[in-house]
Amino acid sequence: MRLALTILACITVLPVGQALADDDCFAPMADWKPKEAVAALATRNGWTVRRIKIDDGCYEIDGTDAEGQRIEVTVHPSTLDVIEIERKDGTGRRRDEEDRGGD
Repeated sequence: MRLALTILACITVLPVGQALADDDCFAPMADWKPKEAVAALATRNGWTVRRIKIDDGCYEIDGTDAEGQRIEVTVHPSTLDVIEIERKDGTGRRRDEEDRGGD
């Protein structure tokens, strides 16, 4: 009986841990920068914005890069750090990979 309860507890807690691990953008709403600041970030980077939305606690920019390629950019809401740039051709780069030259 004790073994069954232990297994049940582990199964119950496991999905919660996975959900928390995916949360790159936890920040209180009071600390969030406005969407206008996100749009300004996009302009500085040469991106054309089609839409800015909120997804999993992050800002997400749908648009095109300077070369006209479709991109989806994940931005931290309070720091405006670029967390990930996903190209619509299927390649995605996280900020730390870009800092190392994409390795």
